Amino acid sequence: MPRVGPDLNLKTRRTVVVLGLAAMLLLAPPHGPAQAQIPHYESGKADLVIVRKSARSLQLIRAGEIMKSYRIALGRDPAGPKRQEGDGRTPEGVYTLDWRNSNSNFYRSIHVSYPREGDDQHAERWGVSPGGLIMLHGLPNGVSADRLGHPYVDWTDGCIALTNEEIDEIWAQVDDGTTIIIYP
Repeated sequence: MPRVGPDLNLKTRRTVVVLGLAAMLLLAPPHGPAQAQIPHYESGKADLVIVRKSARSLQLIRAGEIMKSYRIALGRDPAGPKRQEGDGRTPEGVYTLDWRNSNSNFYRSIHVSYPREGDDQHAERWGVSPGGLIMLHGLPNGVSADRLGHPYVDWTDGCIALTNEEIDEIWAQVDDGTTIIIYP
């Protein structure tokens, strides 16, 4: 059994501490009505949005279960994280859906909280603007999905695009403040 002390590296000590805390939580006796501690979702809305860029998919999640999946289009050069304004990339990381616009140039849009502090720092280090206004949105006003090649063609400037019907569903199922995780 490894000894916890100064001769063990920091990673090993952290692992031992985390495993010990996990064991305490698992072995702790239940406490009255809070013993289950399962979140209650009265609204039935999503509590998480997951985007997988490589799969071109967006999933609405509630209590760890997939509610619905959508096929999406991304920025015109989607490989890799967004580095600067105009690069055509969709950001990667953990963000928040923080406000919405029902009168945008696209049929409804929900803002992704890009850029975060790390995004700003990277852009500043390279002397470029990180860009902004990354949105989940529908189609451009007055333009059909067929004309764009949606969802098979990546046509946005870095946003995450859906059909108008799909953005209507997401609009109703996702509140402002919901976390969105964008994976490569």
